[in-house]
Amino acid sequence: MAMPPLTIGDLSVPVPIIQGGMGVGISLSGLAAAVANAGGIGIIATADIGWDEPDFKKNFREANKRALRRHIRKARSLTKGVLGVNIMVALTNYDDMVEVSVEEGVDLIISGAGLPLGLPKLMEGKVAPKLLPIVSSGRATQIICKKWKQRGRLPDAVVVEGPLAGGHLGFKPEQVDEPAHTLEQLIPEVIAAVQPFADAAGAPIPVIAAGGIYTGADICRFLRMGAAGVQMGTRFVATHECDAAPEFKQAYLDAKESDMALIKSPVGLPGRAIRNPFLDEVDQGGRKPKACLYRCVHGCDFRNAPFCISEALISATQGKVANGLVFAGHNAYRVDKIISVQELVQELVREYDEVCGQ
Repeated sequence: MAMPPLTIGDLSVPVPIIQGGMGVGISLSGLAAAVANAGGIGIIATADIGWDEPDFKKNFREANKRALRRHIRKARSLTKGVLGVNIMVALTNYDDMVEVSVEEGVDLIISGAGLPLGLPKLMEGKVAPKLLPIVSSGRATQIICKKWKQRGRLPDAVVVEGPLAGGHLGFKPEQVDEPAHTLEQLIPEVIAAVQPFADAAGAPIPVIAAGGIYTGADICRFLRMGAAGVQMGTRFVATHECDAAPEFKQAYLDAKESDMALIKSPVGLPGRAIRNPFLDEVDQGGRKPKACLYRCVHGCDFRNAPFCISEALISATQGKVANGLVFAGHNAYRVDKIISVQELVQELVREYDEVCGQ
Protein backbone atom coordinates (compact mmCIF):
# COMPACT_ATOMS: atom_id res chain seq x y z
CA MET A 1 0.00 0.00 0.00
CA ALA A 2 1.50 3.29 -1.10
CA MET A 3 1.51 6.29 1.20
CA PRO A 4 -1.61 8.40 0.64
CA PRO A 5 -1.10 11.95 -0.61
CA LEU A 6 -1.41 14.87 1.78
CA THR A 7 -4.13 17.27 0.70
CA ILE A 8 -4.56 20.69 2.31
CA GLY A 9 -7.31 22.56 0.49
CA ASP A 10 -6.25 22.83 -3.14
CA LEU A 11 -2.66 21.82 -2.35
CA SER A 12 -1.66 18.18 -2.67
CA VAL A 13 1.67 16.40 -2.38
CA PRO A 14 2.31 12.69 -3.12
CA VAL A 15 4.25 12.05 0.12
CA PRO A 16 2.38 13.02 3.34
CA ILE A 17 5.47 14.49 5.00
CA ILE A 18 6.05 18.10 6.00
CA GLN A 19 9.68 18.86 6.78
CA GLY A 20 9.97 20.56 10.15
CA GLY A 21 11.02 24.18 10.33
CA MET A 22 14.35 24.26 12.17
CA GLY A 23 15.46 27.79 12.86
CA VAL A 24 18.70 29.73 12.64
CA GLY A 25 20.21 28.24 9.53
CA ILE A 26 19.18 24.57 9.70
CA SER A 27 16.24 24.44 7.29
CA LEU A 28 16.65 27.04 4.58
CA SER A 29 16.20 27.03 0.81
CA GLY A 30 18.48 24.05 0.16
CA LEU A 31 16.69 21.59 2.40
CA ALA A 32 13.20 22.94 1.67
CA ALA A 33 13.65 22.63 -2.09
CA ALA A 34 15.06 19.10 -1.79
CA VAL A 35 12.09 17.93 0.29
CA ALA A 36 9.62 19.53 -2.13
CA ASN A 37 11.38 17.82 -5.04
CA ALA A 38 11.10 14.47 -3.19
CA GLY A 39 7.32 14.84 -3.01
CA GLY A 40 6.84 16.32 0.45
CA ILE A 41 6.39 19.89 1.70
CA GLY A 42 9.61 21.84 2.21
CA ILE A 43 9.77 24.42 4.99
CA ILE A 44 12.07 27.44 5.43
CA ALA A 45 12.47 28.46 9.09
CA THR A 46 12.40 32.22 9.61
CA ALA A 47 13.93 32.53 13.10
CA ASP A 48 17.14 34.61 12.75
CA ILE A 49 17.19 33.70 9.06
CA GLY A 50 19.40 36.72 8.38
CA TRP A 51 22.16 35.55 10.74
CA ASP A 52 24.71 35.56 7.92
CA GLU A 53 23.74 38.98 6.54
CA PRO A 54 26.57 41.52 7.10
CA ASP A 55 24.29 43.97 8.94
CA PHE A 56 22.44 41.38 11.05
CA LYS A 57 23.46 42.86 14.41
CA LYS A 58 22.96 46.48 13.40
CA ASN A 59 19.81 46.11 11.30
CA PHE A 60 18.06 43.00 12.65
CA ARG A 61 14.65 43.52 11.04
CA GLU A 62 15.80 44.45 7.55
CA ALA A 63 18.51 41.78 7.48
CA ASN A 64 15.95 39.09 8.29
CA LYS A 65 13.43 40.37 5.73
CA ARG A 66 16.12 40.44 3.04
CA ALA A 67 17.33 36.93 3.88
CA LEU A 68 13.84 35.44 3.94
CA ARG A 69 13.05 36.94 0.55
CA ARG A 70 16.34 35.58 -0.81
CA HIS A 71 15.74 32.04 0.47
CA ILE A 72 12.13 31.86 -0.74
CA ARG A 73 13.20 32.98 -4.21
CA LYS A 74 16.15 30.57 -4.25
CA ALA A 75 13.95 27.65 -3.20
CA ARG A 76 11.40 28.58 -5.87
CA SER A 77 14.18 28.50 -8.47
CA LEU A 78 15.10 24.95 -7.39
CA THR A 79 11.66 23.31 -7.22
CA LYS A 80 8.14 23.37 -8.57
CA GLY A 81 6.95 21.62 -5.40
CA VAL A 82 5.10 22.92 -2.35
CA LEU A 83 7.03 25.33 -0.12
CA GLY A 84 6.16 26.91 3.20
CA VAL A 85 7.68 28.87 6.06
CA ASN A 86 7.75 28.36 9.81
CA ILE A 87 7.27 31.54 11.83
CA MET A 88 7.49 31.43 15.64
CA VAL A 89 4.85 33.51 17.42
CA ALA A 90 7.55 34.49 19.94
CA LEU A 91 9.57 36.37 17.32
CA THR A 92 9.64 40.14 17.71
CA ASN A 93 9.66 40.44 13.91
CA TYR A 94 6.70 38.08 13.45
CA ASP A 95 4.67 40.57 11.42
CA ASP A 96 7.65 41.23 9.11
CA MET A 97 8.11 37.54 8.43
CA VAL A 98 4.42 37.06 7.65
CA GLU A 99 4.42 40.09 5.35
CA VAL A 100 7.43 38.94 3.33
CA SER A 101 6.11 35.35 3.11
CA VAL A 102 2.79 36.57 1.70
CA GLU A 103 4.49 38.95 -0.74
CA GLU A 104 6.74 36.16 -2.00
CA GLY A 105 3.84 33.76 -2.52
CA VAL A 106 4.71 30.86 -0.21
CA ASP A 107 2.18 28.05 -0.24
CA LEU A 108 1.71 27.87 3.53
CA ILE A 109 2.67 29.38 6.87
CA ILE A 110 3.21 27.15 9.91
CA SER A 111 3.20 29.00 13.21
CA GLY A 112 3.84 27.89 16.79
CA ALA A 113 5.94 28.68 19.88
CA GLY A 114 2.87 30.43 21.22
CA LEU A 115 -0.73 30.59 19.98
CA PRO A 116 -0.91 32.43 16.62
CA LEU A 117 -4.20 34.10 17.50
CA GLY A 118 -3.45 37.26 15.53
CA LEU A 119 -2.34 35.58 12.29
CA PRO A 120 -5.70 35.93 10.44
CA LYS A 121 -5.70 39.68 11.15
CA LEU A 122 -2.39 39.95 9.29
CA MET A 123 -3.99 38.03 6.42
CA GLU A 124 -7.18 40.07 6.03
CA GLY A 125 -8.24 40.28 2.40
CA LYS A 126 -5.94 37.44 1.39
CA VAL A 127 -6.80 33.81 0.71
CA ALA A 128 -3.23 32.52 0.33
CA PRO A 129 -1.07 31.22 1.81
CA LYS A 130 -2.57 28.33 3.77
CA LEU A 131 -2.32 28.77 7.55
CA LEU A 132 -1.30 25.92 9.86
CA PRO A 133 -1.05 26.59 13.60
CA ILE A 134 1.08 24.31 15.78
CA VAL A 135 -0.79 23.09 18.87
CA SER A 136 -0.03 20.84 21.83
CA SER A 137 -3.57 20.17 23.08
CA GLY A 138 -7.20 19.95 22.05
CA ARG A 139 -7.95 23.00 24.18
CA ALA A 140 -5.39 25.12 22.33
CA THR A 141 -6.92 23.92 19.06
CA GLN A 142 -10.39 25.03 20.13
CA ILE A 143 -9.13 28.44 21.27
CA ILE A 144 -7.42 29.05 17.92
CA CYS A 145 -10.39 27.85 15.85
CA LYS A 146 -12.87 30.00 17.81
CA LYS A 147 -10.66 33.09 17.62
CA TRP A 148 -9.88 32.64 13.94
CA LYS A 149 -13.54 32.01 13.09
CA GLN A 150 -14.33 35.46 14.44
CA ARG A 151 -12.02 36.78 11.71
CA GLY A 152 -13.78 34.69 9.07
CA ARG A 153 -11.00 32.16 8.82
CA LEU A 154 -10.22 28.64 10.04
CA PRO A 155 -6.92 26.74 10.03
CA ASP A 156 -6.30 25.02 6.71
CA ALA A 157 -4.66 22.22 8.72
CA VAL A 158 -3.35 21.80 12.26
CA VAL A 159 0.08 20.50 13.29
CA VAL A 160 0.02 18.63 16.62
CA GLU A 161 3.48 18.61 18.17
CA GLY A 162 4.15 16.12 20.95
CA PRO A 163 6.81 16.32 23.68
CA LEU A 164 9.45 14.28 21.81
CA ALA A 165 10.04 17.08 19.29
CA GLY A 166 13.28 19.01 19.05
CA GLY A 167 13.68 22.67 19.86
CA HIS A 168 11.02 24.57 21.78
CA LEU A 169 8.16 22.54 23.21
CA GLY A 170 4.64 23.73 23.97
CA PHE A 171 4.51 22.04 27.35
CA LYS A 172 5.41 22.81 30.93
CA PRO A 173 8.58 20.90 31.96
CA GLU A 174 6.60 18.58 34.25
CA GLN A 175 4.19 17.69 31.41
CA VAL A 176 6.84 16.40 29.01
CA ASP A 177 6.97 12.89 30.50
CA GLU A 178 3.29 12.61 31.49
CA PRO A 179 1.35 9.87 29.62
CA ALA A 180 -1.56 12.28 29.06
CA HIS A 181 0.62 14.42 26.78
CA THR A 182 2.06 11.78 24.44
CA LEU A 183 1.47 12.32 20.74
CA GLU A 184 -0.65 9.15 20.72
CA GLN A 185 -3.00 10.81 23.22
CA LEU A 186 -2.96 14.20 21.53
CA ILE A 187 -3.85 13.12 17.98
CA PRO A 188 -7.41 11.87 18.70
CA GLU A 189 -7.92 14.80 21.08
CA VAL A 190 -7.09 17.35 18.38
CA ILE A 191 -9.01 15.50 15.68
CA ALA A 192 -12.08 15.67 17.94
CA ALA A 193 -11.46 19.38 18.60
CA VAL A 194 -11.34 20.39 14.92
CA GLN A 195 -14.22 18.21 13.75
CA PRO A 196 -17.12 20.53 14.73
CA PHE A 197 -15.41 23.46 12.99
CA ALA A 198 -14.71 21.38 9.88
CA ASP A 199 -18.31 20.12 9.81
CA ALA A 200 -19.71 23.65 10.14
CA ALA A 201 -17.42 24.90 7.37
CA GLY A 202 -18.12 21.93 5.13
CA ALA A 203 -14.40 21.40 4.53
CA PRO A 204 -11.86 19.10 6.18
CA ILE A 205 -9.19 20.42 8.55
CA PRO A 206 -6.37 17.86 8.26
CA VAL A 207 -4.38 17.06 11.40
CA ILE A 208 -0.61 16.61 11.06
CA ALA A 209 1.30 14.54 13.64
CA ALA A 210 4.70 15.87 14.77
CA GLY A 211 7.34 15.18 17.41
CA GLY A 212 9.41 12.01 17.63
CA ILE A 213 8.31 10.48 14.32
CA TYR A 214 11.32 8.61 12.99
CA THR A 215 10.39 5.68 10.72
CA GLY A 216 7.91 4.74 8.04
CA ALA A 217 6.28 2.48 10.62
CA ASP A 218 5.71 5.56 12.81
CA ILE A 219 4.06 7.30 9.86
CA CYS A 220 1.81 4.29 9.31
CA ARG A 221 0.79 4.27 12.98
CA PHE A 222 -0.23 7.92 13.10
CA LEU A 223 -2.03 7.83 9.76
CA ARG A 224 -4.02 4.85 11.05
CA MET A 225 -4.95 6.99 14.06
CA GLY A 226 -6.52 9.54 11.74
CA ALA A 227 -3.65 11.95 11.03
CA ALA A 228 -3.52 13.15 7.42
CA GLY A 229 0.26 13.42 7.43
CA VAL A 230 3.34 13.90 9.59
CA GLN A 231 5.93 16.58 10.23
CA MET A 232 9.53 15.43 10.63
CA GLY A 233 12.57 17.52 11.52
CA THR A 234 15.35 15.43 13.06
CA ARG A 235 15.60 12.94 10.18
CA PHE A 236 16.10 15.76 7.68
CA VAL A 237 19.04 17.22 9.60
CA ALA A 238 20.96 14.06 8.73
CA THR A 239 20.80 14.73 4.98
CA HIS A 240 23.34 16.12 2.53
CA GLU A 241 20.95 18.91 1.56
CA CYS A 242 20.36 20.18 5.10
CA ASP A 243 21.65 23.73 5.31
CA ALA A 244 23.49 23.23 8.63
CA ALA A 245 27.26 22.91 8.91
CA PRO A 246 28.78 19.40 8.71
CA GLU A 247 29.79 19.67 12.38
CA PHE A 248 26.15 20.21 13.35
CA LYS A 249 25.13 17.03 11.53
CA GLN A 250 28.06 15.18 13.12
CA ALA A 251 26.69 16.09 16.56
CA TYR A 252 23.63 14.01 15.68
CA LEU A 253 25.80 11.09 14.55
CA ASP A 254 27.84 11.25 17.77
CA ALA A 255 24.89 11.62 20.16
CA LYS A 256 23.93 8.88 22.61
CA GLU A 257 20.49 8.46 24.16
CA SER A 258 21.85 9.79 27.46
CA ASP A 259 22.88 13.01 25.65
CA MET A 260 19.30 14.02 24.87
CA ALA A 261 18.52 16.84 27.28
CA LEU A 262 15.62 19.09 28.25
CA ILE A 263 16.69 22.66 28.85
CA LYS A 264 15.13 25.90 30.03
CA SER A 265 15.17 28.25 27.06
CA PRO A 266 15.37 32.04 27.38
CA VAL A 267 12.16 32.06 25.32
CA GLY A 268 10.36 30.79 28.42
CA LEU A 269 9.65 27.33 27.04
CA PRO A 270 11.38 24.02 27.68
CA GLY A 271 13.54 22.88 24.79
CA ARG A 272 15.13 19.62 23.67
CA ALA A 273 18.79 19.61 22.67
CA ILE A 274 21.93 17.49 22.62
CA ARG A 275 24.02 17.70 25.80
CA ASN A 276 27.42 19.26 25.08
CA PRO A 277 30.08 21.49 26.73
CA PHE A 278 27.98 24.58 26.06
CA LEU A 279 25.03 23.24 28.07
CA ASP A 280 27.38 22.13 30.85
CA GLU A 281 28.66 25.69 31.04
CA VAL A 282 25.08 27.04 31.04
CA ASP A 283 24.27 24.79 34.01
CA GLN A 284 27.20 26.31 35.87
CA GLY A 285 25.98 29.85 35.17
CA GLY A 286 28.85 30.63 32.82
CA ARG A 287 26.84 31.78 29.83
CA LYS A 288 24.71 34.61 31.21
CA PRO A 289 24.53 37.41 28.59
CA LYS A 290 25.81 40.88 29.51
CA ALA A 291 23.55 42.65 26.99
CA CYS A 292 20.87 41.95 24.36
CA LEU A 293 22.11 42.48 20.81
CA TYR A 294 19.05 41.31 18.90
CA ARG A 295 15.78 41.61 20.87
CA CYS A 296 14.73 38.64 18.75
CA VAL A 297 12.06 37.02 20.93
CA HIS A 298 9.34 38.24 23.24
CA GLY A 299 9.65 37.20 26.86
CA CYS A 300 13.43 37.05 26.90
CA ASP A 301 14.92 39.17 29.69
CA PHE A 302 18.68 39.02 29.19
CA ARG A 303 19.23 40.00 32.84
CA ASN A 304 17.70 36.70 33.94
CA ALA A 305 18.37 34.57 30.87
CA PRO A 306 20.74 31.59 31.28
CA PHE A 307 22.23 32.33 27.83
CA CYS A 308 21.58 34.24 24.59
CA ILE A 309 19.47 31.96 22.40
CA SER A 310 20.51 33.70 19.16
CA GLU A 311 24.24 33.58 19.86
CA ALA A 312 23.98 29.93 20.92
CA LEU A 313 22.07 28.81 17.83
CA ILE A 314 24.19 30.86 15.42
CA SER A 315 27.37 29.30 16.83
CA ALA A 316 25.92 25.82 16.33
CA THR A 317 24.77 26.41 12.77
CA GLN A 318 28.23 27.80 11.94
CA GLY A 319 29.71 24.49 13.09
CA LYS A 320 31.00 25.67 16.48
CA VAL A 321 28.85 23.06 18.20
CA ALA A 322 30.85 22.80 21.44
CA ASN A 323 30.20 26.51 21.87
CA GLY A 324 26.54 26.47 20.83
CA LEU A 325 23.08 25.02 21.26
CA VAL A 326 22.22 21.94 19.16
CA PHE A 327 18.46 21.50 19.16
CA ALA A 328 17.32 17.96 18.30
CA GLY A 329 14.35 15.64 18.65
CA HIS A 330 14.38 12.84 21.22
CA ASN A 331 15.33 10.26 18.58
CA ALA A 332 18.41 12.11 17.26
CA TYR A 333 20.65 9.54 18.94
CA ARG A 334 19.29 6.94 16.46
CA VAL A 335 20.86 8.76 13.51
CA ASP A 336 23.79 6.74 12.17
CA LYS A 337 24.40 8.08 8.66
CA ILE A 338 24.03 11.10 6.41
CA ILE A 339 22.03 10.38 3.26
CA SER A 340 20.27 12.39 0.57
CA VAL A 341 16.73 13.65 1.06
CA GLN A 342 15.59 11.43 -1.83
CA GLU A 343 17.13 8.36 -0.18
CA LEU A 344 15.50 9.21 3.15
CA VAL A 345 12.05 9.61 1.62
CA GLN A 346 12.45 6.34 -0.29
CA GLU A 347 13.49 4.61 2.94
CA LEU A 348 10.44 5.98 4.78
CA VAL A 349 8.11 4.92 1.96
CA ARG A 350 9.60 1.43 1.95
CA GLU A 351 9.22 1.10 5.73
CA TYR A 352 5.67 2.37 5.50
CA ASP A 353 4.80 -0.20 2.84
CA GLU A 354 6.27 -3.02 4.93
CA VAL A 355 3.91 -2.21 7.81
CA CYS A 356 0.84 -0.60 6.27
CA GLY A 357 0.88 -2.87 3.25
CA GLN A 358 0.19 -5.93 5.39
